[in-house]
Amino acid sequence: MNKKVVVLGVGYVGLPLAITLAKVGYKVIGVDVNKKIVKAINDGSLPIKEKNIENFFIDKKVKENFTVNEKPDYADVFIVCVQTPIDQVSKMPDLSHTISAIESIAPFLKKGNLVILESTLPPFTCRRIIKPLIESRTKLKVGKDVFLAHCPERVMPGETFYELIHNNRVIGGINSKSAHLAREIYASFVKGDIDLTDDVTAEMVKLMENTYRDVNIALANEFSLVADTHHIDIKKAIEFANKHPRVKILNPGIGVGGHCLPKDPWFLIHSDPKNASLILTARKVNELMPEKVAAKIRRILKNIKNPKIVALGLTYKPDSDDLRESPSLEVITLLKEDGYNVVSYDNFVKGHKYRSIANIAKGADCLAVLVEHTAIREELEKYEAKIKSLMRTPIILRIGTSYKPDFFDIKKDEK
Repeated sequence: MNKKVVVLGVGYVGLPLAITLAKVGYKVIGVDVNKKIVKAINDGSLPIKEKNIENFFIDKKVKENFTVNEKPDYADVFIVCVQTPIDQVSKMPDLSHTISAIESIAPFLKKGNLVILESTLPPFTCRRIIKPLIESRTKLKVGKDVFLAHCPERVMPGETFYELIHNNRVIGGINSKSAHLAREIYASFVKGDIDLTDDVTAEMVKLMENTYRDVNIALANEFSLVADTHHIDIKKAIEFANKHPRVKILNPGIGVGGHCLPKDPWFLIHSDPKNASLILTARKVNELMPEKVAAKIRRILKNIKNPKIVALGLTYKPDSDDLRESPSLEVITLLKEDGYNVVSYDNFVKGHKYRSIANIAKGADCLAVLVEHTAIREELEKYEAKIKSLMRTPIILRIGTSYKPDFFDIKKDEK
């Protein structure tokens, strides 16, 4: 395999992809504008935590085929894996990173090259923004001289290498040849199905996938709020409801975090606001959950003088080091803004590590488990009684993971 591939953005998506491509034989250059990330990778220090990444990184083929640089170079294939955030005020898509990535490779594009975007994009981005941008910067005709495709990533942090290989993929080409050329690249390592379509459909597919999840999480969260009002154990209620053959309610939580779910629905909302009312409502429900959780904690502690809160779990999901858009961080910020004494711990996060829950809970009034990593769950199941005995006020809240009425000092209505 003699093709050379440039991967732009070597973060949670780009780095595992670059390593995988190198492992199957491509000559790969990872590119990142962050000098610290480039230096860390070149020094053999990986900037992300990911299952099996160390083993893949020291693979002989990877060592031979993979290098990292701050700037791109000539290649056969360019794959863009940069972030596509939203403006925090307007919620409008921010494509500046994507545009910068395309502009950075423009001087190196030549006839026969293939450009693939894995970044999540609003509908018509490839056709109306990326295609004209490439043509204006290079004088090459997209679809004839150079080829353009969108293959949105479908990986979950923590399982990235497995999902890169085993998940089904959808590839949308600016034309048929673009889609087929992109399929040749992914077919070299993907064991799942690879479906070909046009670029706009591929953009829509990715947004539908994440919006579907966001809406269903919002429904579960709203169920949990109603259940709380009525002093009902929501976990049991969901368990029983899910025994219906056509019902599959998700678990409620403290909100929605990560690099995709909190922002991707906004891409659809802004693309067609008149027809996205349900999507907008779901987004608002999930965005309000951290405040609902903070309000719950305030209510529980209202009769305790100068309460000390120990917040456990800072990442946006269990068993991950990813802090992006983490709802737990927002809960902690809200409580601190109200003057509460909050100390936070998470063994996945530098500067917040601890030896044992018993050690950090000593003298506390509330242990708020905001993200239940496997190690946290196991320690609580084994030592919960001991941990409570060391607390000044034995309140343990396993929020969104194992709701029980007694955790919230609630007595069920006997009526």
